[in-house]
Amino acid sequence: MKYDVVVIGSGPGGYVAAIRCAQLGLKTAIIEKYSTLGGTCLNVGCIPSKALLDSSEHFHNASKNFAKHGIEINSPKINMAQMIQRKADVVKQTCDGIQYLMDKNKIDVHTGMGSFIDKNNIKVTAADGTETTLETKNAIIATGSKPNFFPGMEPDKDRIITSTEMLNLDTVAKNLIVIGGGVIGLELGSVHARLGANVNVIEFADSIIPTMDKTMGKELTKVLKKEGFKFNLNHKVQKVENTGKGVKVTALNKKNEEVVFEGDYCLVAVGRKPYTEGLGLENAGVKMGERGMIDVDAHLKTNVDNIYAIGDVIKGAMLAHKAEEEGTFVAEILAGQKPHIDYNLIPGVVYTWPEVAAVGKTEEELIAAGVKYKTGSFPVKALGRARASGDIMGLVKVLADAETDEVLGVHMISARAADMIMEAVTAMEFRASAEDIARICHPHPTYTEALKEAAMDATESRPIHI
Repeated sequence: MKYDVVVIGSGPGGYVAAIRCAQLGLKTAIIEKYSTLGGTCLNVGCIPSKALLDSSEHFHNASKNFAKHGIEINSPKINMAQMIQRKADVVKQTCDGIQYLMDKNKIDVHTGMGSFIDKNNIKVTAADGTETTLETKNAIIATGSKPNFFPGMEPDKDRIITSTEMLNLDTVAKNLIVIGGGVIGLELGSVHARLGANVNVIEFADSIIPTMDKTMGKELTKVLKKEGFKFNLNHKVQKVENTGKGVKVTALNKKNEEVVFEGDYCLVAVGRKPYTEGLGLENAGVKMGERGMIDVDAHLKTNVDNIYAIGDVIKGAMLAHKAEEEGTFVAEILAGQKPHIDYNLIPGVVYTWPEVAAVGKTEEELIAAGVKYKTGSFPVKALGRARASGDIMGLVKVLADAETDEVLGVHMISARAADMIMEAVTAMEFRASAEDIARICHPHPTYTEALKEAAMDATESRPIHI
């Protein structure tokens, strides 16, 4: 079988790359080692976690907030089996949708483990051991990532678990220990906190969501503490033990004192690492970079002239939408076009409630780079829309160049922040100033008015409603 392009991996980066290649007239195949398409994101990542987050938020509102709205119901009960089944249904519908898109775009799907024989030939080994060889002019590596862990915290998939096992946990963890105060740990911790669990977060850094603007970490800490989270910052985990009926985590605190935490389950959420095992990269001559990542150039090409890599296997944020942009980018490069990606304008989101969203530079990055900037902010509680809905926690922060007023970064914690951030992304794509945003008419009452007011504050320190 001969192809113009073979894509290895069917996650957001891989399947988008395959579709765009097919749209541009390239004979395309995709290889997926699992029986369903969609990769980590659709099967054990973004989609199932959001399904559980939404279900747990409904339960939380029914338990805590309905009465405030004049809605009286009997005490709601948790049916974890149904919650997990709904999540599975959402995943199946989404994965089936990817199969439909493969068929629609006449992309050949090969199920099995893909590995390079050489730079133009890829072997696909099916679950039953059957081997097929694909000949291709170009290859795109899009094999994604898997949960990371450090010595002493090795998951046993029983009591010491990763996000993969957590998504299928059929009971509420009464006392959940989360190692890692990043996106994955806080999102899945939120699911169980809303269902009644005590959540204890152990974080090595001095703030949760440490890669985001410090203001966001401080605000989110306040929010999650109200949900029952406890935070142990500046703690270094030494070992995690399965005690049979629970777990015991030993860590060193800021004073280098040994402290012990006990719970029902321990979620190890210390990031993810590139998945490249079994690809036979050495057979094709592909060189690896730092931390198991594949080195690529500005065109996302490896050191081998016809092999490209995208998504979690290369440097940069491990985000589904980053991988999608890179998949489209490579497809268009192969078709002779001249696409571009501005990595500074790839937004990041934490799907707690309220949500946290950001784009551009953090205040800490601007300080480190010596950039002169000004800042403006606006509290969500000052919005009429927020008071009407009852979602009053959070703020919006705008960072702008001190001389040109160009927006350099926008950071927000608010209900619907995941959707609101796109106004900031669009504005920054067109090099907007804070005054440009301030002068745009925003509908009332909406949460987006907070961005307008924060921009006003950054421009002339003249917000209207505070």
